[in-house]
Amino acid sequence: MSSPLARTVLITGCNRGLGLEIVRQLLEKPNAPEQIFATCRTPESPKCQALNELAAKHSNLKVIQLEATDPESVSKAAKEVEAHLNGAGLNVLINNAGILTPCSIENVDAEDMLHVYSTNVVGPLLVVKAFLHLLKKAAKDNHEAGMSCSKAAVINMSAGLASITVCQETYDFIPVVSYRCSKTALNMLTKCQALGYTSDGVLCTAIHPGWVQTDLGGPNASLTTLDSVQGILNVLCSLTEKDNGCLLDWEGKSIPW
Repeated sequence: MSSPLARTVLITGCNRGLGLEIVRQLLEKPNAPEQIFATCRTPESPKCQALNELAAKHSNLKVIQLEATDPESVSKAAKEVEAHLNGAGLNVLINNAGILTPCSIENVDAEDMLHVYSTNVVGPLLVVKAFLHLLKKAAKDNHEAGMSCSKAAVINMSAGLASITVCQETYDFIPVVSYRCSKTALNMLTKCQALGYTSDGVLCTAIHPGWVQTDLGGPNASLTTLDSVQGILNVLCSLTEKDNGCLLDWEGKSIPW
């Protein structure tokens, strides 16, 4: 994020992949946020070693335990972040945490659908509700006109595979039915959040990071996490009220629902 700068940012799912890279690139900015809150399920796990090493080197990075599907965990994390903010608001909340399980229409079952939906849709819903008062405070304290990430924004990490319009072009290649359905629902949640929070000055946008070389995207994906996150952060800097409730890709291009 260059200018305008978000003073405070929270990202979920930061132990690996896109979440970890977002944290890394934010820290490397010459005008890095004053406070970055990186959440993960188990901060003490060896899987979080890279994130904890970053936190040891950067005083503006705080690692917060948060399990997005657990209301108690989310509430506890929100209180911890609020204490660190010391009266300030939260400018940007990035719902990055998500899961994908390989499945087709033939073998997907109820357990898989509910598990993926819980993480990819219910989780972001609970997280935003818990941190909403801090987002509202950030928007209220910023007297600039319009909407932006320097004011207050919710960014939901979506997927091109969620697009109903272009589903036929990609289904045979990668069906992942439960993932597709969950991210389509997340798009609707984003739209509903945009409608519900506009009067509070909180921008809500869904972002498709591209097909990225992560545990979810696989090694054959066309984008590195470095390139994807560079694009995402550039897009976040340019968001305005015209992007409220929209689905954009990592280059800022609109994706059909």
